[in-house]
Amino acid sequence: MRPEPEDLGGGIWSVPVPIPGNPLAYTLVYALETPDGPVLIDAGWHHDDAWAALRDGLASFGLDVAGVRGVVVTHFHPDHAGLAGRVREASGAWIAMHRADAEIVQMFHDAVATDAGRTWEGGALRRAGASAGELADFAEREHVEPPARPDRELADGDLVDLPGRKLRVIWTPGHSPGHICLHLEDGDRIFTGDHVLPRITPHIGLYPYDLPDVDPLGDFLGSLGRVAAMTVGEVLPAHQYRFTGLTERAQAIIGHHEGRLEEITALLSARPGTLWELTAGLSWRHPWESMELGSRRMAAGEAAAHLRTLERRGVARRDGDGDPLRFALR
Repeated sequence: MRPEPEDLGGGIWSVPVPIPGNPLAYTLVYALETPDGPVLIDAGWHHDDAWAALRDGLASFGLDVAGVRGVVVTHFHPDHAGLAGRVREASGAWIAMHRADAEIVQMFHDAVATDAGRTWEGGALRRAGASAGELADFAEREHVEPPARPDRELADGDLVDLPGRKLRVIWTPGHSPGHICLHLEDGDRIFTGDHVLPRITPHIGLYPYDLPDVDPLGDFLGSLGRVAAMTVGEVLPAHQYRFTGLTERAQAIIGHHEGRLEEITALLSARPGTLWELTAGLSWRHPWESMELGSRRMAAGEAAAHLRTLERRGVARRDGDGDPLRFALR
């Protein structure tokens, strides 16, 4: 069930914004008080129900969405950035995100303008080893519109434009290249977006599956180590609920992924297997046979990210450069 909006004290409010049809159920949008109007951390999914929840949730604290000063987006994913453009239209607020995610948002807009996105994703599935039937199903899928382009780009260590407060950017790549956490230095709190959640682990995927010169899981593990070294009283994530014990939770997530790396290593052998075959051999919340194509696509992205880290560690190797992608034990 979606919780009620909540006054967290210290000039911070939490507004749960629904994500229609998604098991995550809602995004926790946070509003921070400033003399010039509230600044939001994330905005929620672009949907009329989500907009009504955001608008009415702010109003329950006497805040008007038309008075929002700015929106800081922790990362470009639609359940975080989707409504940022609508907030800007209603209030004239600025939108800020890390420059690495700003580049991806621009790339998405360019892909929509040329209708290249569907071709690109279909080609990635083909290279992974998806069947002809799965590729046909993919061609029928509706795609999510890209989020609004930001007005401001952030970098690691920046202070957000938050009059009277100190909200510092911590670049935590992994879940997205430009994911950021935000440390409220004057309030002993950290907003972690999807980087550190209390019970679940965020999706870490490699897209395209053979994108060169990047290691999203390696980046994520390094980012987790960075925040694990911080001393912060309360953690305010974008999903589920607030918690304490940032160090312990970050270390537990690192342990989860190390276990996943061991599981993939156990599937590798001298005989190369396709990315799709290796992904199907892993344990998932739902059996591979019953997964919808969208879930299989994300699962393959996660497997590809783990395989990239295993390549960097000298455990796995890519077998040739042809289609489909194949991997073997080094």
